[in-house]
Amino acid sequence: MLLFIFCLPLPVSGQNDFFLRLGDSALTLTQQTVNYDPQYVVIGYPGGDVPSDRGVCTDVVIRAYRKTGIDLQKEVHEDMKYHFKEYPNLWGLKKPDKNIDHRRVPNLMVFFKRHGTVKKITDNPADYQPGDIVCWDLGGGITHIGIVVNKRSSDRRRFLIVHNIGAGQVLEDVLFNYPIIGHYTYRK
Repeated sequence: MLLFIFCLPLPVSGQNDFFLRLGDSALTLTQQTVNYDPQYVVIGYPGGDVPSDRGVCTDVVIRAYRKTGIDLQKEVHEDMKYHFKEYPNLWGLKKPDKNIDHRRVPNLMVFFKRHGTVKKITDNPADYQPGDIVCWDLGGGITHIGIVVNKRSSDRRRFLIVHNIGAGQVLEDVLFNYPIIGHYTYRK
């Protein structure tokens, strides 16, 4: 009699727990009514936020991370202060702006690339796990960002995304609706 034992790597529970909590934090945001509003707003620092009934796609990510104790406003600003040239110069700024830099998808992509884990971009739904950050190209120079959460699509093939693409902070099956240009995890 042959006995086959398959050894799968055990998950690092602290790491996986964090990303599940991040996804759960994003899910709680869907219970709050938020109007899509890309206006520049002067906010406090650190821990500043636009009014709670307003926001864009990046605010979903910022607010979810903040619920886990990570302030992306502070983290991105501190990194940009010392590595400004590493970030895209799409807005003609001469120095970091703590009110808006963390609210721009291209800046978050650079930050996650510098300080997180860059994951492969694939067309395999299994490669996108709860707590992953996904960025898309919507065309015309418009980028978008969302968080993979621990809820599955109706066909059970992929996890859903919490994002704000104009209808507030919502849970949707949009993983492959647009070309994916970034796939990350980040934990401080």
